[in-house]
Amino acid sequence: MLIEARRSRLLLVDLQARLFPAMTPSPPGLLSRILLLVRAATLLDIPIVVTRQYPQGLGPLLPELAAVLPDSVRQADKMAFSCCADDDLSPFFEDARDQVLIAGVETHVCVLQTAFDLLARGKSPYVLADACASRSVAHHAQALERLGHDGVRLATVESVVFEWLRGAEHPRFRELARAIRDLPEQGGAA
Repeated sequence: MLIEARRSRLLLVDLQARLFPAMTPSPPGLLSRILLLVRAATLLDIPIVVTRQYPQGLGPLLPELAAVLPDSVRQADKMAFSCCADDDLSPFFEDARDQVLIAGVETHVCVLQTAFDLLARGKSPYVLADACASRSVAHHAQALERLGHDGVRLATVESVVFEWLRGAEHPRFRELARAIRDLPEQGGAA
């Protein structure tokens, strides 16, 4: 049941300039956790894919995110809500890395549909509850409840990073433990 770096992929869903500011919980803590995920995945050689939903209307990626993405990151634009419905992303979901960690927006739409489609394809999706959001706290909470009830595993950014590291002897432990410690407080809602 543990998340393993060698089996993981990170999927960042629709973190876009016009969509992100409308999210709840507050974007500053949310963005910090997402940037930590990118940093950890990059340091640990975990592949990353980033999607943009209808970029003509919802804008480009958040500039803070675009600035830290490595060149190897696969980026894809989509119109369907589920990332699995996009032909450009199919190879991402067909290889041996079966643990897909999902962060992004909105929890009750694109994140939820993607997670269920991945589950149907035999993958092990993990929705990172504190790295996802919806415009409504109620929609976010209901989506997490439904995902967990219907077989999608839920996790948090901190637990994922420590599972990737496995122990304090990992060469990246100090650097990533410090980054976790420096995260802003999350407040009440995930």
